[in-house]
Amino acid sequence: MSGATYFLVLQYDGSGFAGWQRQLHQRTVQAELEDALEKLAGQRVPTMAAGRTDSGVHALGQVVSIRMPTVWDARTLLKALRAHTPPDLWVARAGAAPARFHARKHALSRRYRYVIGWDPASRSPFRRPYEWSITRAVSLATLNAAAERFAGTHDFRSYSAVGQSKPHYRCAVSTSVWHARGQADGCIFTVEADRFLHRMVRFMVGMMLDVAMEKRPLGDVDRVLQLLDNREASPPAPAHGLYLVGARYPQLDEGYDR
Repeated sequence: MSGATYFLVLQYDGSGFAGWQRQLHQRTVQAELEDALEKLAGQRVPTMAAGRTDSGVHALGQVVSIRMPTVWDARTLLKALRAHTPPDLWVARAGAAPARFHARKHALSRRYRYVIGWDPASRSPFRRPYEWSITRAVSLATLNAAAERFAGTHDFRSYSAVGQSKPHYRCAVSTSVWHARGQADGCIFTVEADRFLHRMVRFMVGMMLDVAMEKRPLGDVDRVLQLLDNREASPPAPAHGLYLVGARYPQLDEGYDR
């Protein structure tokens, strides 16, 4: 499509979506967004996202690149999209981008957050869909001892879903840290990397929780990292505790202050 290039920053509740990517007979974020854009543009508008979130995964800062007819500007586009998207999908920002901007290819890094609660209220219907409720508190020091093992550049195929065909499985993790949340009622994992494999964060969290729950020794983090498949990995953490926080670009003033 000829026209101008824009970036969008989306927030969505992943509970009602089968993930980002359009799928046949499934409700997805991409399909909802592209349907709204088609109504505004009068033609199909392809979208490119910073990351393909799985079914049930939430987003605080999903960045999407699009091209729209030049009759639109960022301000009117934002207002119109907010009127045409469902309540569980919100366009937080819209802005002009360089003509060749591509939300996936040009991202320097992505950041995810995983939320865990262990107080009784974590099982409330107002919190349970948005965090992993576990049965007891765990040691933050132990979680961080495990998280440190993931920092740096590693082959993460043993911490990812099977069936991926990739030129390589290396990811450069620049941030991997846990911190306490609020009134010491849980904790939050923050991880940033140049790229992520399918379900990689959830496999990482599953392993770290098993270590913190004393189900596995700390050394298993490194041992599994050296393997070429995920057969000895811990089960992945549930999708509903995971959030795509945002993506960083040299072309855009996008940060991680959410």
